[in-house]
Amino acid sequence: MNRSTISLAGAVAALAVLTGAAVVTGGGDDHDTAPVASAARLPVQRSNLLCPAPSGSEFAKTTYTSFTPQGASGGAGGSGSAQLVPATPKGKALKPLTAAGKPATSTTDKPDAPALIGTADGPLAPGWTVQQTTVVDTGDGRGMLGTSCAAPDSEFWFAGASTGADRQDYLHLVNPDDTPAVVDVELYGKDGLLKASTGDGITVAGKTAVPVLLSTLVADKVQDLTVHVVARSGRVGAAVQAVDKKLGSDWLPPAAEPATSLVLPGIPADASDVRLVVYAAGSDDADLTLQLATPTGLITPAGHETMHVKSGMTSSADLKDLTKGEAGSLLIGSSKVHAAVPVVAGVIVTRGKGSKQEMAFVPAVPEVGARSTVADNRTKGSTLSLVAVGKDASVKITSSAGSTGGSPVLKTISVKAGTTVAVPPPLPESGKGTFAVTVETVSGGPVYASRTLAVPLDGVPMFTIQPMSDDHGMVAVPVARPDLGILNH
Repeated sequence: MNRSTISLAGAVAALAVLTGAAVVTGGGDDHDTAPVASAARLPVQRSNLLCPAPSGSEFAKTTYTSFTPQGASGGAGGSGSAQLVPATPKGKALKPLTAAGKPATSTTDKPDAPALIGTADGPLAPGWTVQQTTVVDTGDGRGMLGTSCAAPDSEFWFAGASTGADRQDYLHLVNPDDTPAVVDVELYGKDGLLKASTGDGITVAGKTAVPVLLSTLVADKVQDLTVHVVARSGRVGAAVQAVDKKLGSDWLPPAAEPATSLVLPGIPADASDVRLVVYAAGSDDADLTLQLATPTGLITPAGHETMHVKSGMTSSADLKDLTKGEAGSLLIGSSKVHAAVPVVAGVIVTRGKGSKQEMAFVPAVPEVGARSTVADNRTKGSTLSLVAVGKDASVKITSSAGSTGGSPVLKTISVKAGTTVAVPPPLPESGKGTFAVTVETVSGGPVYASRTLAVPLDGVPMFTIQPMSDDHGMVAVPVARPDLGILNH
């Protein structure tokens, strides 16, 4: 999923107007003797983020935290803005972000709080992130729901949704553009594609949001589902809100695109149950290997060394208390017995016991890459989980100033290949309130990461897990050179 950026085609066209032509590849003229310069990496000039409507509960309180890393603009000057506005004709815009390096927060306790459409430009666009955290302290949907507001796209995968008797899962669709978007929703269970009565051609009008209760699309009561969302026209933001009668509620983040090897980082040490949901996206069955990256190395879960998933179908495996007191990350690979097949995967994590249980989700995620940021960290309850695959890695962690002031703090840690390091982020100096954490890959890797936010309430281990991946705050822009000679042709 790509963060919206300024059109590169437009940039090249502008250069062409100024110089007569922008030559980005060799032609058949004397100019061919000049070396072709490599693409320059420049900060994005515009970012879009979409936040789903938080909760319809009268007992919900939602905090929005907006943040752009300091220095993410690469030293570019000028002023910028970062604003979230309601995806409805009514409602007020949230408190804007006015400067990089310090979070801006807003709260609401309204049960009809709308979805939000966000835009950041100028020096506030690169790396801009928004965290939406909701606590429902009683009643239906009791739990902590967290999500990093997502960039609009045309395709999403969700592994771990459900239309079971104990679940109410809503797919939230948000359209940031003026023109309507048309969206198809496919649900895959253990026997393949479920026939949806109204899942094809869902229209989302411009600048609006549409919630879709998954159980209204199909008659089947299915515990484990994979949801595939495709915008046949336009683009949308998509998120699944899962509400369980026994296990609380949370947002199910989009999973990484289908791949033959996947990493699911940050399964908590005290997980009482871990349920893996996998969908085989290829034309052949998938034969998979499972490994757990622990703090000391890779192990194979007893009884779950391999997993077979039929083509076009969703399979699940109850891994129970997989981590057994040590934080870990699940690595999914392809068996060498057959050709590798791309899959989509996610796990449902449960903490607590009896009536004091709470759930969250860990999807397969893309790597951290150059830089990734997660907002709304607290002085207590935040844990970063980092796993290196292939090579040892060095990672720089930066905790921003707090929302009420203070100074940022930097820390560099090493992550051995095949291990998971779970650490609380360093606290801002002399600062209070929430803060943001930025993770940068210094060397080695690749590195995969997630953030767990745990805020116990009345004996319930409320928590939420946000995956962290490359913020795509820098883009490659072809280096052009003037070629006035083209005007003679």
